[in-house]
Amino acid sequence: MIGDRIAQRMQEMNLSEGELGRRSGVPQPTIHRIVTNAVASPRHQNVEKIAKALKVTSNWLWGGDSPKERDSDQFSPSATTESNVESGPAIKGYVPLISWVQAGAWCEVEDVKTLDDAEIWLPCAASHSSQSYALRVRGLSMFNQHERRSFRDGDIIFVDPSKDAENGSLVIAKLVDSQEATFKQLVMEGSRRFLKPLNPSWPEPIIELGPDAIICGVVFSKLEIF
Repeated sequence: MIGDRIAQRMQEMNLSEGELGRRSGVPQPTIHRIVTNAVASPRHQNVEKIAKALKVTSNWLWGGDSPKERDSDQFSPSATTESNVESGPAIKGYVPLISWVQAGAWCEVEDVKTLDDAEIWLPCAASHSSQSYALRVRGLSMFNQHERRSFRDGDIIFVDPSKDAENGSLVIAKLVDSQEATFKQLVMEGSRRFLKPLNPSWPEPIIELGPDAIICGVVFSKLEIF
């Protein structure tokens, strides 16, 4: 099966699933499902990326009876002229981009990556746990042009449920009787907890969290969309 041939080639090249994910651009959880044959018919686009990273033909991965080795790429980085573009930070893993309704529902889910229908997985350059996920910011309640931590409508934020929320942390919280989660700054005064927007002109006041409110995770990074 295709998963067995990928695993065979990974062993030959001494590659882990995480390293293959970094080289191919295919999320590690997706690679794991393919390698373990949990997916009957992987997406052709993903197989092509994996084949290129493994330096084999995609036909060999699919059937095993085609030529295994692929021709070398016509162009290599060493053959190009000097570039003024530096390499970006190393990717530490991939996280699923989910909706705010899902974020509210997943506050009670132990492992976010058990969800098989997440269509978009985003690379993340910051260290994070396997429980992490991403959300797209809505509105301007967390926008403050005078502060370093500022979030526009459409920015992507990365959330880690395993991080401990402290006073001043930016958190995703689920309020009582709400199906969706919300993004605010956590303010702690003794045993009382409040949610505060970063936007100083935001009309809605600070919200006090009741005992049944849930902190779904701490925001630790963002991807700004222009």
